[in-house]
Amino acid sequence: MRDDIAVPGASPAADLPQAFDASFAQQGLWILDQFGQAPGLYNIPAVWRLRGALRVAALEQGLAEIVRRHEVLRTSLAQVDGRLCQMVHDAAPLVLERLDVPDGPDAAVRAREIAERHAALPFDLGRAPLVRASLVRIAADDHLFALTLHHAVADAWSVGVLMRELAALYTASAAGAPSPLPALEIQYADYAVWQRDWLQGEVLAEQLAYWTRTLRGAPAGLALPADRPRPPVMSHRGDTLSFDLERETVAGLRRLARESRATLFMVFAAALSALLARWTGQDDLSIGYPVANRGEAETEALIGMFTNTLVLRTRPRPGIDFATLLAAVRESVLDADAHQQVPFEKIVEALQPERRLGESPLFQVMLSLDNTGLERLRLGDLAIEPLPAAGGTAKFDLSVDLLEDGDRVRGEFEYATDLFDRATIEQLARSWRCLLEAVAASPHMPLDRLPLAERGAAAPPAEAAPAAPPFEPLLARLARIAAQAPDA
Repeated sequence: MRDDIAVPGASPAADLPQAFDASFAQQGLWILDQFGQAPGLYNIPAVWRLRGALRVAALEQGLAEIVRRHEVLRTSLAQVDGRLCQMVHDAAPLVLERLDVPDGPDAAVRAREIAERHAALPFDLGRAPLVRASLVRIAADDHLFALTLHHAVADAWSVGVLMRELAALYTASAAGAPSPLPALEIQYADYAVWQRDWLQGEVLAEQLAYWTRTLRGAPAGLALPADRPRPPVMSHRGDTLSFDLERETVAGLRRLARESRATLFMVFAAALSALLARWTGQDDLSIGYPVANRGEAETEALIGMFTNTLVLRTRPRPGIDFATLLAAVRESVLDADAHQQVPFEKIVEALQPERRLGESPLFQVMLSLDNTGLERLRLGDLAIEPLPAAGGTAKFDLSVDLLEDGDRVRGEFEYATDLFDRATIEQLARSWRCLLEAVAASPHMPLDRLPLAERGAAAPPAEAAPAAPPFEPLLARLARIAAQAPDA
């Protein structure tokens, strides 16, 4: 299914990795990594608290088997004759780093701090494995298990695959049984080769035509009411604000989705569009959202970087009601999902949008909904509690991350602290909850009448901060000032 790329200077007997073409997503992440900005920005951290009699040997054996099964977890990235390649190593052992915290009332807090520092450490994409794991002992029957993967080898779906496999392997190992997992049909490198063979020529032209037709003429940016002007170069420092939605609200939103032949994600996307329209005064805006991009059944069981970012363009004009906006969002999401194979970077190349310093192209707000069911995962007889991911970074101006947990939805706003104060995001969160309650109860209410304050009063959008001045080279600025005041 795939052919090795010859590694210069290698001999058949050499103990060297196999080289295969990198996927488009890996190529984009590798290019970003070359700039060296915001190390750790594309780490995927996950932390679980494990309570009970932990069998550390079973945990280590399970991790070792997963690394053996999934080549991508033994992969690094390197250039070979000008081509970016996945270098698949025969052995790249994953060491479970074991740490202890002294007993005390704040032991759990200190353990979490250790796990967060561990998650923030950058990876060297040229060295495998691009995954690390640590176990922090709080007490004899209380541990934190921290897992960090680089986005070049994994995505959010992959974390679910890994943890479900680990649960099965841990249970089997603890019972002295062999692995219950079936052999994988393909590896991530097979997918990367297929992607590059398929996505070219007429197929690529047809897929790109949809995106250029849909996004041509879309506003370059979203005028969110920031507390500070946008800096020329964003630091990507960020923070998070968590929130919960009431069960009654979630039930109403799910009922609205069923009646509208839509998904819960579509309802949230329409609601976020309505909220942003009120906060910005724009009636034409774009939101980014991730898709699993695993259209083939064989890819569902793989760890790897499959996810792609799509752009949802909406027109939440004040005169229409929410149900009308939801219907339009539904059609847009269905069309976009049918063209989800085009890498986001190729869409940007085709559209060539006006680029602004310190601003991501095509969209600045991201929306995601996780319904993988990891909240109900079991690891043998251990009680598992997933903990929120550590903050500290922000890829975009604002991200709204939602998690389905039974009949509840939990979420968080991740925001760029270069732009926003926490008080602004707290106000946005109150408006978000209030708007969702309103559309769950009255989906035919006009958008400009949807309440944005907790007590039902419509909150006007905050005034946007002044835009940052355009970039001007120092010598040009000196020349301009000298011309204005030659005698100074």
